[in-house]
Parts: sequence; structure tokens; C-alpha cells
Amino acid sequence: MGNKGTKDYHALSVEEVLETFGVDPKRGLSRGEVEKRLDEYGLNQLQEEETRSALQVLLDQFKSTVIIVLVVAGAVAFSFGRFSEGIAIVAVLFVNAAIGFGTEIKALDSMKALRALSSDAIRVRRDGEDQEIDSNYLAPGDIIFVEAGDMAPADVRIIESNRIRVNESALTGESVPVRKQSDPTAADAVQADRNSMLYKGTTITEGSGEGVVTATGENTELGRISTMAREAQKETTPLQQRLDQLGRRLAWITLGIASMIGVIGLLAGREPLKTIETAIALGVAAIPEGLPIVSTIALARGMYLMSRRNVLINKLPAVETLGAVQTIFTDKTGTLTENKMTLRKLATPGGDFEIDEIDKAASNSKKTPNPLFKRILEVGVLCNNASLRDADNDNEFEEEQGDPTETALLRAGMTVGFQRNHLLESKPELREAPFDADLMMMATFHQLDRGIDVAVKGAPSRILDACTRVASENGEGENPFTDEMREEWQERVESMAGEGFRVLGVADKVVDDLDASPYEGLRFLGILGLFDPPRKDVRDSIEECKTAGIRLVMITGDKSATAAAIGKQTGICGAGEFPAVMQGNELKDPDAMSDEDRRQALETDIFARVSPEQKLLLIKLTQKEGVTTAMTGDGVNDAPALKKADIGIAMGRRGTDAAREVADMVLRDDAFSSITAAVKQGRIIFDNIRKSVMFMLCTNVAEVIAVAVAAVIGGFSEMPIPILPLQILYLNVITDVFPALALGMSKGTEEVMQRNPRPGEEAVLTRHHWRAIGGWAILVSASVLVSLAIAFYRFGFNEQRAVTVSFLTLAFAKLWFVFNLRNPGTRMFDNDIVRNPYIIGSIILCTALLLAAVYLPGLSGVLKTESPGVNGWLLLLGMSLFPFIWGQGLRILQLRKQNRNKSSNERYNLGVEI
Repeated sequence: MGNKGTKDYHALSVEEVLETFGVDPKRGLSRGEVEKRLDEYGLNQLQEEETRSALQVLLDQFKSTVIIVLVVAGAVAFSFGRFSEGIAIVAVLFVNAAIGFGTEIKALDSMKALRALSSDAIRVRRDGEDQEIDSNYLAPGDIIFVEAGDMAPADVRIIESNRIRVNESALTGESVPVRKQSDPTAADAVQADRNSMLYKGTTITEGSGEGVVTATGENTELGRISTMAREAQKETTPLQQRLDQLGRRLAWITLGIASMIGVIGLLAGREPLKTIETAIALGVAAIPEGLPIVSTIALARGMYLMSRRNVLINKLPAVETLGAVQTIFTDKTGTLTENKMTLRKLATPGGDFEIDEIDKAASNSKKTPNPLFKRILEVGVLCNNASLRDADNDNEFEEEQGDPTETALLRAGMTVGFQRNHLLESKPELREAPFDADLMMMATFHQLDRGIDVAVKGAPSRILDACTRVASENGEGENPFTDEMREEWQERVESMAGEGFRVLGVADKVVDDLDASPYEGLRFLGILGLFDPPRKDVRDSIEECKTAGIRLVMITGDKSATAAAIGKQTGICGAGEFPAVMQGNELKDPDAMSDEDRRQALETDIFARVSPEQKLLLIKLTQKEGVTTAMTGDGVNDAPALKKADIGIAMGRRGTDAAREVADMVLRDDAFSSITAAVKQGRIIFDNIRKSVMFMLCTNVAEVIAVAVAAVIGGFSEMPIPILPLQILYLNVITDVFPALALGMSKGTEEVMQRNPRPGEEAVLTRHHWRAIGGWAILVSASVLVSLAIAFYRFGFNEQRAVTVSFLTLAFAKLWFVFNLRNPGTRMFDNDIVRNPYIIGSIILCTALLLAAVYLPGLSGVLKTESPGVNGWLLLLGMSLFPFIWGQGLRILQLRKQNRNKSSNERYNLGVEI
């Protein structure tokens, strides 16, 4: 027996396949042969992919570099007896881990979709007897039987087909059920065109048949996709990368700060042990301990807001990742389109009707009958095996059963009052000539008062060949159907198909004999163009993405013409000429591509007939160019690419469990507009996190500068350290976190979708931001040192009272500094900061905490503070406002400059300028 899974069984004849597997279809495999093959090939099961356990989710909360730095810092604090600092850091780590763990554990989906697809009962023939077995025990060469409603248990070569139709959308992306046959297909046929094969995981929607198992378990197409999904490596999300970069930089900065202050203190003649302890404590305090909490809560809030927009997030970093996306690979069916076949065009001898005209004609025909128009729809309804259940008589249906093309005809018929059950009461069905795969037509016979009405539909070319007459323009008569007319109609069929329509021909005749041939001497009525139309809101959403600098690429299993038509209608491709489409089999491995092939693939907007491997190649190719990618999908065939993409987006309604399991986020409404909303929210979240980091680092660096300068000056004078280590930690953990959280709660502005995505390599803080941090830190630290000097030397305050003044100067300078983080070009009293109610709330709360630090017994003793008095309060409030006044002056100048010279670059600059 040949190596299963490697031969093109779809291209072999039935006899050749049976010979290859050494099986007689009348007897099937023997029990001994089955056991032998099961030993050789294993059970018909897919390998189960492990999901993250609760412990893994918890440990993942500690993998960030910032978190690791904090863990080390806490350990150092405890080792030197700084228990207050150590306990505070442990509390921060606990809160951050609890928030992240609680949010992600809710999103864990324990469904094992690929495994669930592999267990069911199946009828099989063995030792000459038909029996029912567990599909897990199927072996290559088994003869099996399938019927409507069954799920294909393995890869099967059809040896007998009784009108089998199969829904392969989960595997190929093809939206219309595929007719299956026993005849071989071309050896180079793509998977969607291999009509002689059933593939594991697809569903038989109609008919019955018999086949021979060609592959089981991991050797099936589904198993191969499962393997690719397991092997696909998820790239670290942009936010994770940037926060890790920031964490590594902070680790070195912290080490440098501790060393610098220690050396300065020793050179200044301070007590060695106290100097070293102070340096270590300040190094620990220089880290923005609130950063993990702020970023986690900002992402968790984004997760909540997205859930209100029908977007479910499986992993917190995915909230921000969409905001960094530069290319979105989107499926066609159900995402860009409504996933509902609809009659869109009707061409008749009496004229053509476009979509809007059909609705209008249908409405008018109820008042003024249009015989030919109504007759064509009547034939479509009569020659039909589908059914609709009308919920409330307003053309909304609870359930549609049958071929999507036929349900579309039933819906179109209802626009003119044709309900099939009512029609059959006046024209009872006497006979049906089922759809014949060779003839490509179907017919039904109906009783008339005089004669028998024959309604026929099918492939246009076959209908045209079977017609000898053509309906007159008004539909009440007929004329001879000449060869010239037939050629003209064939050209119209090809033109309509080239526009992406699914084209059907319609004809009729009246006979006296029920046994008359249904496909001879027909009267041609016209052709129907059916289409899965774009969603109503998708074009605006795509335009918004393009305005935001995001490239849209359609990947589909459908035919090129259909894909191109949707691409043009949705705006993925520009207006003008019909868009170019690349076939999936034209793609190669990125490492084997020439520069020209790579350029063409990267510039193509539509890919048709794409296999799972080819989707994965596209993701790899784009990521290799440094582009952050998102991938939408719903089928089992999408799972590898969904996992490999920077962010995988699965469909919630029609998506398979396999797709939802590996995706980072799930769209509950399957709407592309939800992706656009998520992109916007992701950008807002990153902007907010950036501002929060700016806020914390500006003030933290100011603390270090002030202490370092004071340490140097203190070596030659009696000037005290302006802020004690525990006071720094109190500010960092308590009063810093609330304003930073408030910044993380900003709703953002509409202009976030009017700029290009961030470069893939851009850090959370760019060089420009670090320069700004240094500039602002110098201003704040200068205010702190001046207030300390005035309080200590001019006012004659004792050391504790003077340090309290400098401590509060720094604290309030931090609070006022929040207002300097408004976007450049915004007005002082009308900007994203002022409009954020959480900012005002955080300032009020922090003010209360600062008053408690001074006046609350016990806490003031721990922090070593005392009342600064009236003069002290006036001094510290005045000095704390200096950086705020400077910053607002800069913003006014920036606004005037922007009014003179509008620049999109200024809109993109979210940092603050010195």
C-alpha cells in the first residue's frame, strides 16, 4: 500500500485508488488488516495542543523585564533591612499579578476544537458486513458510507456519489457548498477544486455516498493544518517588546544611579554604610513601581471597552497590538461580506435589472404585474429544494435550510409575494429531475389546469444549449432562439461571471406528458446573477483604516473574479481598472523568493484560492519585512496563520472552535467595523501608556537629580537630602499611581485614526521622549532644591520641616505636571487631559494622601514629616507651580506655531517638548 497522505488520490481513478489500498469495495478490509494498519498508522486522532494552565498564566505575569527588576529590587531592599520599601514593592507585584491573572484566566478557553472534530460514529464495511464503529478506529483503506448531516471522519476518496454536496468553508474558505463526484480531477487542482475528495472536518450537507479512506489522524489535511498551528511560533507583541526594552534600560539606569550616588556620597565624606544604604534605596525607588500596574489596568480597561464593542480579548497585550498593526489580512466571506447569497442582477430579453432596480421592480410588480420578471422569479422558487421559515412576515427568517443559492431565490421570490408553499398549492409538484452533475441542470414538473409546467434552472451554457425558443420582451409570447442570439447571451453570461457573480440560467416549457424529457425544447427566460454582498458598513471601515495608514489585504478561498469584485466594491482596491489578483499557488517560501516576486506579493491586495500553507507564507513574508500584522479567520484552515500573526482575530458567530482557540481576540458580531474600533482603542491605549510612563519617569528622574545634587552640595555644607528614601517610595507607589492610572483612562481623540501606525521598531519612549524627560526632570528638581534652600537657609526651618517642604514641592509639582502632558497644539482649557474626569479625581485623592502624610499621626512619623506652616505652604505651592507655568507657556507657543504651519507630524508627536 502506498504512503498515505502523499499521493494525489483525487487525480486517480476509483479503480487505481482501490488497488493502491488493496481493498475490495464489496468486502472492505479484514479485521486482521485493520489491526495491522492501525499499528502502522495509529488511531484516527489529532494530537491535542496543550493550553496554558492557571499556574502558567500566573507565572506569565512575572516574565516582564520591569517585573524582574522589581523582584530584584525588593530582594535587595530586604537584604539591607529596608523592610518598608521591600514590603511596598511586594505589594505592587502582588496587585499587578492579581489583576493580570484575574483578567486572563477568564479568557482561557478550554475547548479542544481539533480533537473534538475527530470523534464520532461512522458506518463502515469490513469482512463483507456493514457496521458502525468509532471513527477513531478508522484505518487507511476502510470503505465508509456518508450521508447528509455527517462530518467527514477522515480524508476520503469518493467511489460513489449520490448528489453529495459538502460545506468545505472551514477548510478552504469556499462559501458555497461543493458538489462532489467520483470522477478524478486534475492532478494540479487546488484543494477547493478536488471534487472527488472528502476532507476530515468538512460537513456533508446533501446527498449520500461511499468512499475509501485515504488518510487518517495527523496525515489528513486537517491534521497537517493542526501540525502547522502547533509549530507556528507567536511573535512577542509590540507592547511586550517595548516594555521589555524599557525595563532593560531602567535596570541599567537604576544600577548607574545607585553607583553614582554612592560614589558622590563617599567622596563628600558621608558615613559609608549610610551612604551605601541610601544609594541602594534610591536606586530601588528610581524604578517606576507603578508602571506594571498602570499598564495592566489600562489594558484590562481596554479589554472591557472592547467587549462592549463585540470584541473579546483572550490575552491582555492583544488590546494594544491592534493599535500597532500596519497590515490586516482579512477573510472575505462573512467578514467583508454578509455571508448570505443574494440575487443582485437579472438579465432578461425584456431588459436588465441591477440591485436597486430589482427591489424597485419587485415593489412595483405587486401593483403593476411585470410578467417576465415575475415568471423568472416563479421558476426560481418552483425549481428549488431549499426552505425558509418566516418569523414575522416581514422577510426576516429564523432559519434557512438548503443550498445558499436556492435560499437566495426563495428570498427574492418573496419580494413579489411568491412563497413556495403557496405556489405549490396552486401548482402541485408532480416530479423532480434532480440536479445532474453531468448535465448541470435541475427541473421540476408542476400541474396546471391544462398541461404540465416545467421549471428549469442550471448552468447558463447548458440552459442555452437546451433552449430552442426565447421569451418575448413582455414575457407573454416567444420567438425562435437563433444561434446568433445564443452567442450574444453566452457573452453576457461570461461578462457577468467576470464581475464575480454566480450565474444561473432559467428556462421553462409546458408539456402534456409527465415522462417528457425536461431538457429539450425549452424557452429561454434569462440569467440570474447572485452575489454575497459586502456588509453595509465595511466600506467606511476600510476607508477609515486606510486613513489610519493601515494596508488591507484580502485572502480568500473563492475564485479570482469573485474576490476581485468584492475588493472593488469594498474599497480594498482603488477605483478604475479591475484589480489584479494573485493565486495562492503563485506564492513561495520567503527565503526562496526573488526580489521581484517578493515585491509583487507585498504589493498585491487580493489573494484567491489560498491554502493554509500559503496564508502562513504571507504572514511570514510580511513579518520578515518588519511589518506588524493582523490576520482574520474563521476556519480550521486559518488556525496556523491566526497563531503566527502578531494578532489573530477569529470570528465568533461562524468561526470554528479551532480558530477561536488560537486567536488573540474574537469578534462576536463577525463585523470588520469591530476591527476598526479595536484598532482605534489599541492606539489610544498605547498613547495613554506612553503618557503614563512619561509622567512617572519625569518625576522619578527629578527625584534622583535632586538627591544627587543635594548630596554633592551637602559635602560642602549642612544642606540636607531634599527627600528621604521612604518618602520617594510613598510618592512612587501611592501618589504617582493614581494620576498615571487616570492618564491611562483617557478616551483619546479622533485624530488617532488620522495618522500612520507607529514604526514596528519604535520604543515606548523614543530619544525625543528621553530628552523631554531629562528637561522636565531638571525643571522639577530645580524647583525642589530651591524650595529646600529657601526653607532651610532663608526661613530657618529645621531639617525635618525643610525636607517636608521639599517633599511636598515635589509631590505637588508631580500633580500639576499632568497638565503638561496634553497633546501639542491643543488649547489650555480644551484638551484630552482637562476632559478626563479621572485626572481631577486623582489630583483630589492624591492631595488628601499628601495631607495625610503630613498630618496623620503614625504615617507622618514613619515618613518623618511635620507641618510646614503657612510660609512653608505658600513656598511649596509657588515653587511646585513653576514647571506647570513653563509647560503651559510652551504649549501656547506650540499652538501658535501649529496654526501657522499645520503639520501631521505634530499630531503624531504624543510626547512633550522641552
